[in-house]
Amino acid sequence: MPTEKKISSASDCINAMVDGSELKKVRSNSRIYHRYFLLEADMQSLRWEPSKKDSEKAKIDIKSVKEVRIGKNTDIFRSNGIYDQISEDSAFSIIYGENYESLDLVANSADVANVWVTGLRYLISYGKHTLDMIESFQDNMRISWLSQMFWDLDEENTGHIPLCKAVHFIKNLNPGLKNSKIELKFKELQKSKEKVITDVTKDEFIEVFHELCTRPEIYFLLVQFSSNKEYLDTKDLMMFLEAEQGMAHVTEEISLDIIKKYEPSKGQETGSLSLDGFTNYLLSPDCSIFDPEHKKVCQDMTQPMSHYYINASHNTYLIEDQFRGPSDITGYIRALKMGCRSVELDVWDGPDNEPVIYTGHTMTSQIVFRSVIEIINKYAFYASEYPLVLCLENHCSVKQQKVMVQHMKKILEDKLYTTSPNLEESYLPSPESLKAKLLIKGKKLNSDCSGIEGDVTDEDEGLEMSQRVGKDVEEQQNTAPVKRVQLCKELSDMVSVCKSVQFTDFQVSFQNQKYWEVCSFNEVAAGKYANENPGDFVNYNKRYLSRIFPSPMRIDSSNMNPQDYWKCGCQIVAMNYQTPGLMMDLNIGWFRQNGNCGYVLRPSIMREEVSFFSANTKDSVPGVSPQLLHIKIISGQNFPKPKGAGAKGDVVDPYVYVEIHGIPADCAEQRTKTVHQNGDNPIFDESFEFQINLPELTMVRFVVLDDDYIGDEFIGQYTIPFECLQPGYRHVPLQSLTGDVLPHASLFVHVAITNRRGGGKPHKRGLSVRKAKKSRDYASLRTLLIKSVDDVFKTAIQPIRDATDLRENMQNTVVSFKELCGLSPVANLRQCIMALSTRLAGPDNTPVVVMNLNEQYPTMELQGTVPEVMKRILTAYDLIIQNSKSLIENADGVYEKIVQCQKTAMEFHENLNSIGAKEGLKERKMLKAVESFTWNITILKGQADLLKYAKTEALENLKQIHYAAVSCGLNKANTGNAEASKPQRSLEAIPEKAGDETGD
Repeated sequence: MPTEKKISSASDCINAMVDGSELKKVRSNSRIYHRYFLLEADMQSLRWEPSKKDSEKAKIDIKSVKEVRIGKNTDIFRSNGIYDQISEDSAFSIIYGENYESLDLVANSADVANVWVTGLRYLISYGKHTLDMIESFQDNMRISWLSQMFWDLDEENTGHIPLCKAVHFIKNLNPGLKNSKIELKFKELQKSKEKVITDVTKDEFIEVFHELCTRPEIYFLLVQFSSNKEYLDTKDLMMFLEAEQGMAHVTEEISLDIIKKYEPSKGQETGSLSLDGFTNYLLSPDCSIFDPEHKKVCQDMTQPMSHYYINASHNTYLIEDQFRGPSDITGYIRALKMGCRSVELDVWDGPDNEPVIYTGHTMTSQIVFRSVIEIINKYAFYASEYPLVLCLENHCSVKQQKVMVQHMKKILEDKLYTTSPNLEESYLPSPESLKAKLLIKGKKLNSDCSGIEGDVTDEDEGLEMSQRVGKDVEEQQNTAPVKRVQLCKELSDMVSVCKSVQFTDFQVSFQNQKYWEVCSFNEVAAGKYANENPGDFVNYNKRYLSRIFPSPMRIDSSNMNPQDYWKCGCQIVAMNYQTPGLMMDLNIGWFRQNGNCGYVLRPSIMREEVSFFSANTKDSVPGVSPQLLHIKIISGQNFPKPKGAGAKGDVVDPYVYVEIHGIPADCAEQRTKTVHQNGDNPIFDESFEFQINLPELTMVRFVVLDDDYIGDEFIGQYTIPFECLQPGYRHVPLQSLTGDVLPHASLFVHVAITNRRGGGKPHKRGLSVRKAKKSRDYASLRTLLIKSVDDVFKTAIQPIRDATDLRENMQNTVVSFKELCGLSPVANLRQCIMALSTRLAGPDNTPVVVMNLNEQYPTMELQGTVPEVMKRILTAYDLIIQNSKSLIENADGVYEKIVQCQKTAMEFHENLNSIGAKEGLKERKMLKAVESFTWNITILKGQADLLKYAKTEALENLKQIHYAAVSCGLNKANTGNAEASKPQRSLEAIPEKAGDETGD
């Protein structure tokens, strides 16, 4: 089958099927046969060759085909021993005959599979009238629109236009195309016709536009939702927005507004969205992968500052490396404009009694302190109104310290926050309460210092770096060199809630550190604590701010991985903003999720006073429900050539990495195949699945690389927090190495997120999900060996089991229902009802099953006889309703029992050590008891949260069923919205007959 030709119509699909193609025929017991399939010229039957069968048996009548199913969604696929080796995107099944048998096929590419699925669905819908329908589509909206555009350009009505005008018009419609490529396409077409003049005719204009501006992957998507038309009407678009894009409360008016906004042809007048309008919509900001809710501040900003990650810059004054590089105020401007909320000022005595900023003991240049303060005053709240921390590393004499104070007071005025900490409080103020305030982080004199100045310790990063250049990393000490400097009282008084203190160890800090005191760690020391004391580090950061700065050995100003410290709860991870790359991509991407305000609320498990979390966990997190992230990389658009070294050729050979960054249990990566010599519109069509154990701390990074490159292979990337992903079909805007948007370069992807029990590989799911209660895994509580406390926790054992049963019973029935509907695990219940809608109609098109929507729990009512296989679906649906009802009506009672147990147990928290001592617990056993207590509290809160979430999910499922029933016209008279008309769907699915077909 020729795949070079752009497929953009049913006619293209039918012609390709008549030509035929090689497909793999999948049978049970891992058997696969290579056969050549083709559509008979009369379009009445599908046959394959060679075959041991009689030629009349090696064929299927189109009239007997009940459904064409996408993906590996039949019993034969699910039970096949080589399931993992079969591409989800290249697999499809033909369900046919009175017994609903399945013919399971795998194409050589997803593109070929789409051709067969689309063509067969047209044939099923229109039968012998398919050609007539196709001909009626020929005078479609695109041709009418382009013809009108051509005549508008042909001002003198000559029937042709200059080549340059035609090129310019197509370039305007598709800015990613190069002028040279458009011009070359016209010349190639004219040369093939042996044409002498270069002026462009209408037919040539339309043909070149069709060739350059058609995206087959979007065409296949359009016909999937268009009921086998060549456009989407308002109801089709509603279905797409609700079922795929996750939009709620979509109306025909909303659909019509989208059509009017993006449809270039007269279709906007008739409420029709053509392929070009649909492409425009999918490329628009309305279909961005980034959830627009996160473009503004969307998190609770009233919690203590220690509960947030804070966007931080290291050596902000440097614009190159930290040993010889120049210092410049532009470093501060850049960082503050990017939303940075912690900048560093390394201040030294300067000439003419003016303090200067630079890295001491190095060859970096100097800038005047006053100039930096003026820039900070101007740009401090340019990108964010939330507090800015000035990390003051003071090396000045007392005389110049007083000059520093004068400059800050005069320039910054009331922006400075100098309020003394409240001794009755135990937590830092919130970002909300400190809006538009500058906080000085620095040394402070002890309260018992009665003079105007005194000695304090000084942490000198520059000295540490200069001393260690050339030394082996193993020789490095974990703390910076410490010396004593004099500090004047005026400068000390400017430090309020960010007093710098030296870290000793966690136990000393837990006993003695004040909430307003901040410790700084170089990355070597922080890495050591992260590996050896991950639990202590997380607990430390619940109350105190910690700042992590790069190792002095990073002379080139390279960056550490901020995730290594975020997973421990470290708030201020200082980055070298001047150095682009993966680590800065992670930092920039991470702080986008809260309106780029520079503050991101940490995961709840890192904020709660009593919670069990180890930063190095390589398994699921107690009390957190793992999610499955399904990502399909469909295609790419307008990839530029990498910059840097020389390529072997002018065309790129792109491939895509999908990277998951988070806790160790979540870190993973997958890559697509390479598409050779195509950077303009490569088709990848590959699907990946990732288990996400801590979604709140996960990022997804898309990276496009060139496989045919010498040296730097980087083309573009995009990094996005997991919580900001929008489901459905989305375009991913690619960025350069320095974070600039690459014009018109993007990835087209599909994103779906399911819970762990509702997804996964179906053949394995059958073993792991549908467990009897006896073999089901229940969250386990630990024994403390403190009887009074253990007795309390025992009261939660049964409620936890009940909560698990309520959740998993519902999830398992939903999984079974999806499978019976012939849909993949990423489908939702709205899509399931849509898939069934046309098969629930009798011969005269009256429904044989209707849905009664009067009650909270929609029921299916038989109006006639249905095949046995349909009865299985109705039974599975009834189970969903039964389990949903049980969950919804019992969740609150079980939830209250779990919460009450948690509250009662927490009454022991403050006196746990003394109670344990009375029980005879000492040292190691006491520590173990405290850890077990924390574990149990975490489990209880997690189980309660999961149950609450499951109830919300069940209610959402009922809404989806209701909306889909109304949209598809399945609602019983006088229930739901009786005025809803029934559109014909093309997503029908019927379960195939279980068992194996004989022969090949």
